[in-house]
Amino acid sequence: MKSAIGQCIQLSLFGESHGEAIGVVIQGLPSGILIDQAWMQKQMEKRKPKGKISTQRQEADIPEIVSGVFEGRTTGTPLCILIRNENMRSKDYSKMRNIPRPSHADYTAQVKYQGFQDYRGGGHFSGRITAPLVAAGAIFLQMLKSKGIEVGTHVSQMQEIMDEPLADDEILLRKQLLALEDQYLACIQDSVRDAIQKRIEEAQTQGDSMGGILESAVVGMPAGVGEPFFDSVESKLAHLLFSIGAVKGVEFGDGFDFAAKTGSEANDGFAIKDGQLQTLTNHNGGINGGITNGMPLRIRTAVKPTPSIYKPQSSVNLKTGEAVTLQIEGRHDPAILHRARVVVDSMIALGLVDLLTERFGILWWKGEDACGGD
Repeated sequence: MKSAIGQCIQLSLFGESHGEAIGVVIQGLPSGILIDQAWMQKQMEKRKPKGKISTQRQEADIPEIVSGVFEGRTTGTPLCILIRNENMRSKDYSKMRNIPRPSHADYTAQVKYQGFQDYRGGGHFSGRITAPLVAAGAIFLQMLKSKGIEVGTHVSQMQEIMDEPLADDEILLRKQLLALEDQYLACIQDSVRDAIQKRIEEAQTQGDSMGGILESAVVGMPAGVGEPFFDSVESKLAHLLFSIGAVKGVEFGDGFDFAAKTGSEANDGFAIKDGQLQTLTNHNGGINGGITNGMPLRIRTAVKPTPSIYKPQSSVNLKTGEAVTLQIEGRHDPAILHRARVVVDSMIALGLVDLLTERFGILWWKGEDACGGD
């Protein structure tokens, strides 16, 4: 099993949902980066389950930095973050060892690992494993902030309920991203937030679940970052976003809406504003030829409904080959859209830090005009 990614900045995940601990190892970080653990914990709170719209499994989710940091700053050696698992109920899964849950990784994991995988709570395939991604993402987001680059995401759509889109104007966009930062169910419009919360609660009452769309923006990215073809900005960010288990679609700029446009409608004309080259529109989401053009990055991510639902479902006993009706037990989210938002931010931040390090060198993060290692 490979659970590692990254070129200049490399990240490796470990652990299982019901194991002793989960965590992440980050390699390639420059030395001297200030680690704000209070802000890291604040990011973790955005992912934690709360109220009727989330699972009732409650974990402290306190990241322990066990290496790579000394006196509050990175040392330049591998940084390891550990998060303890404390509130497991593994017996909820013992009855389903041989009965795969629909739309989960139970069957595919069984085939790939010949039955040796940890099936409890989804094991290494569980959404629980996104917790260390958020802890690591807090470091990457702080690095981006130090360069004036802001990343933010809101719940854009759930069924027919749609939030106001993020602004095109960079000044207003920064204000929107700042306003979203402290929200748990992040929406621009209060009425939309209330409607989405109500819809999730209705799904929970019915033993069902909901999905939706997250809209993200990045403001402050310099032009000229990325490569054509295989290491394009889209390629790298899509790779990371599709690594989030519930993500089933990613689009940049107008995405699939380009199919209904003409070239004259889709092209972004150029102009000089305040001495800077900018585009008059941003249909392409801040990327041309796989490389950033200096405009805000625009990304939409489709998150499927949580596959763990309490309604009866059809499955098969893998041991006997008999058809069965499965009704799961345990504690599950009626929606993960609002919790996935901070995971999306974290994965975008990882991709951008990696791309920026590849473009400008590791010393760029220290404000030095130099390339190469420490």
